Amino acid sequence: MKITIKDIAKIAGVNPSTVSRSLNDSDLVSIKTKERIKKIAKEKGFEFNANARGLSTKKTDTIGVIFPEEYEEFSAGLYLGYLMNSIRRVLEKESLDNIVDFPRNRITGKSNVEQLIIKGKVDGLLLINSELTESEVDVIRKSKIPHVFLHSKPKNFSILGMDFIYTDHVIGGYLATEHLIELGHRNIMTITTNEEGNEEFGERTAGYRDALRKHNIIIDEGLIFKVETNFRAGYNLIEENLELLEHITAIFAQSDMVALGVIEKLKELGKKIPEDISVVGYDDIKFGEYFSPKLTTIHQPRQKLAKIACERLVKLINKNNKEEVLQKILKPKLIVRESTGKRIIKI
Repeated sequence: MKITIKDIAKIAGVNPSTVSRSLNDSDLVSIKTKERIKKIAKEKGFEFNANARGLSTKKTDTIGVIFPEEYEEFSAGLYLGYLMNSIRRVLEKESLDNIVDFPRNRITGKSNVEQLIIKGKVDGLLLINSELTESEVDVIRKSKIPHVFLHSKPKNFSILGMDFIYTDHVIGGYLATEHLIELGHRNIMTITTNEEGNEEFGERTAGYRDALRKHNIIIDEGLIFKVETNFRAGYNLIEENLELLEHITAIFAQSDMVALGVIEKLKELGKKIPEDISVVGYDDIKFGEYFSPKLTTIHQPRQKLAKIACERLVKLINKNNKEEVLQKILKPKLIVRESTGKRIIKI
């Protein structure tokens, strides 16, 4: 038999309303009383039920934004930081606050996703981290908390009924590679990530392959490199593979920071860009406009992504959603600057 709020109230010697407030972390109850009631609830296996009920009656006007752990890495953080700025602008227009968090508490190891829901701290979730555990998915579904996946679709479980919006990275990889092909380049190197299971970069590589196949160019597996997605990795890759520079005329780096590292080393070697080697990046970070030459890149529509995701989440929270589910993939676009040019045939 399931324990109820009345049962906990009887054990604790308090009113049921005090139990409800305590489980929802209300400031109207003393810390000591809240801790005692939460301990009883946990021992009796009531933690989730109590908070799911609290969630339906409590409005916080706060959105939880869950970022992946790599947010703190400089290169990934640049793009995700731009995305967060876009999210904030939309939420501020709706007079909503936000709690930015990561998947797990580094000290306790507990799921921050579950804690935000259980403690009733947010009205909805923007999930930029797509790798949830079975437990987190279970809590999300049982609580029925409004949520939208942003930047990538959910992994490792059914997307049926899930709201998500992200960039089509296959098209992004295709656009970057086709741009180089149209400039006359045939020996095109690409640099992807060495992070296993990263679907985003896997899709960019798939787009690279599609463009080569469409233009009847043989895919050379020896021109596909995997490194960490940062400036130093791009720089070191060129330094360690100097012999390749005699065979390639273009490089598609699937991260702007890698592209900038590549360009820096090529310039040190006396190579002219784009006269000797053309370089395309990906993400359209601001740094790309400040380097010389200015970086040709693939722009992700982060402002549009944020706007659509936030507006959808607000509709779900307000129960004003006309669509049963939102599953949208936006197209990126090519931004041509100075780092790419026509292939020059040397005689």
